[in-house]
Amino acid sequence: MDIGTVAGLALAMLAILGSILLGGDVMLFVDIPSLVVVGFGVIANTLIKWDIGEVKSFGKYVMKAVFYTPADPASTIEEIGKLAEMARRESVFALEKAPIDDIFMKKAMTLAADNRPPEVISSILQMEIDAMQARHKTAHDMMNEMAADGPAFGMIGTLIGLVQMLANLSDAAAIGPAMAVALLTTFYGSILANVFATPIKNKLMVRSGNEATKMSITIAGTLGIVAGENPRLIKEKLNAFLPPSERPTGDEAKEGA
Repeated sequence: MDIGTVAGLALAMLAILGSILLGGDVMLFVDIPSLVVVGFGVIANTLIKWDIGEVKSFGKYVMKAVFYTPADPASTIEEIGKLAEMARRESVFALEKAPIDDIFMKKAMTLAADNRPPEVISSILQMEIDAMQARHKTAHDMMNEMAADGPAFGMIGTLIGLVQMLANLSDAAAIGPAMAVALLTTFYGSILANVFATPIKNKLMVRSGNEATKMSITIAGTLGIVAGENPRLIKEKLNAFLPPSERPTGDEAKEGA
């Protein structure tokens, strides 16, 4: 579980609820018709804009904002270094039987063990990255549209409320409460966009980039193994993917070699 996402969402809601409670009754901010307009409106627009299959897979992708194992480039480099040692000590064909948990890395090593040309290996694996990024982009676009639809339906609900209020101007005592209810739809739409949709979209975009980087490391490492490069050289080259502060020092690099 990603503590950062959970803590961020909790703090955002706590800030909003705390502000409401300090200023008055929380029930003033609860209005079922307003929730219906914003909630069902956003769902309806999502179904109109996107294929039903993409909508079905959307929920599982969004859950990665909370339930996710972060990509660890350093451990990926370390594992590739060990596989390079195996290939050098035994042969590249031994990689096919190597115990590898990561599906993408397993595929890369299988291609290497099959003695495929480097350009073929690179092309096949790059297609995997491109396909993953295309799937993620669809989810990002859906979140972006939801962030825009929330405030839009909030404004629609506000306009509905204003029309209903103006139709009953004869009752002066009801104008204030009616205006408050009309504004709640804008409030709900803003929360949907700024507390949930936009922050989660940004988190998922970062994670997609991290995953792509990890896969690129695997490709570069596999091509180094196929080319018969020294395992230490392979790791040194792959360390370029890491931020300078996370790269091993000279002593650490020698110990890992």
